[in-house]
Amino acid sequence: MLLRGRAVSVTANELASSRRWLTKVPAITATFWVIKVLSTTIGETFADYLTVNAGLGPAVTDAIMFALLVAALVVQFRTRSYTPWIYWLCVVLVSIFGTQLTDFFTDTLGVSLYVSTAVFSVTLAVVFAIWYRQERTLAIASINTPRREGFYWAAILTTFALGTAAGDLATEALNLGFRNGALIFGGLILATWIANRLGAGQVLTFWIAYVLTRPLGASLGDLLTQDKDLGGLALGASATSLLFLAAIVVLVVREQMLVSRHGVLDKGAGPHGGRVPDYAWAGAAAVAVAVIGFGLSLAHGSQPATDPQADVAPDTVATGEPGASTAARQPHPTTKLGNLSKFAVIVADVQGKVAKNDLAAARTRVKDLEVAWDDAEAGLKPRDAAKWHQLDDQIDAVLTALRASQPAQPDCASAVAKLMNTLNTYDGV
Repeated sequence: MLLRGRAVSVTANELASSRRWLTKVPAITATFWVIKVLSTTIGETFADYLTVNAGLGPAVTDAIMFALLVAALVVQFRTRSYTPWIYWLCVVLVSIFGTQLTDFFTDTLGVSLYVSTAVFSVTLAVVFAIWYRQERTLAIASINTPRREGFYWAAILTTFALGTAAGDLATEALNLGFRNGALIFGGLILATWIANRLGAGQVLTFWIAYVLTRPLGASLGDLLTQDKDLGGLALGASATSLLFLAAIVVLVVREQMLVSRHGVLDKGAGPHGGRVPDYAWAGAAAVAVAVIGFGLSLAHGSQPATDPQADVAPDTVATGEPGASTAARQPHPTTKLGNLSKFAVIVADVQGKVAKNDLAAARTRVKDLEVAWDDAEAGLKPRDAAKWHQLDDQIDAVLTALRASQPAQPDCASAVAKLMNTLNTYDGV
């Protein structure tokens, strides 16, 4: 069952033989699914923070997360009992690395989301096929050997990569946006639960739900983090991550206390770990995240968003001509991307610094463009993926020119001018 203490039923002999190992695996309860969704968002926002905000870049971030994941899995495999903080740390790190794996294929290698979705689907099928051929079962409750645990984590990693690719494909190709995405993926999970209750295969419904929680978590995270003009609640990535992390910590601490008192096999029963208390804790965590999120969003909405570093007026943009700084803003036809003026303000500032050959200041200022563009990706990209990619490539060209070991002023000026002209063309006022 999706929300019961077992993924499948097992015989008494199987239960007895696996009692020692099963203490390493959490019961599949409502709390399990809430933590899973929240950890998905934490994984994505933290990876983005290290890559863009902290300036580590994708290569360094990938290396760090891979090393941390390997270390966490080593600890997980060597533990003799289920330790919630270790298990869920592994899940968060798998979430980060699975997301980075898909982003590497898409952004670095230029692999189509259609291709990456198909590749990860086939990979997951292969993992399941080998797992079943070796063990004759895919049941979560039957993972009672190190080899089965290895198959388990391989499947989880692949589900995160597949969920990322499939979610991005649905959002980008179908222009769903994060609001519709949250409703659709949430609805699919509900349909999976109903199918399970009507007698559908328990193993199948578990893994389908596990894949779907990845895009659902990402959509919910985007709903909270994106600016209000993009349809979000403007909570920001940092506040959202802290809010979700706090909820995860509370639930994991409770898990730790239950395991310490009763053991993982018994935590679904008894006065402390029954199904009703589990639903109550899971529901309370979800409600708390929603209420606090909306409250912080309302508080944020009362404060005007400003860019304290901007030294050009919001109603002016650069002309794109060499040596130009700003010119009167001209109205353009509304495009699907909407109002891009906040990016144009930063680019105009960068262009002015480049025109003065102050490349060091321009390189510092362009960081604001990188962060702002990355923060708005989930809201802008579904509106017009082709134009978003064009602008994204041109922003990358500007970053590359300014961050070269020996940046050349003509190259920087040309890249910034090209970006400015495209922004002027696509901006909707």
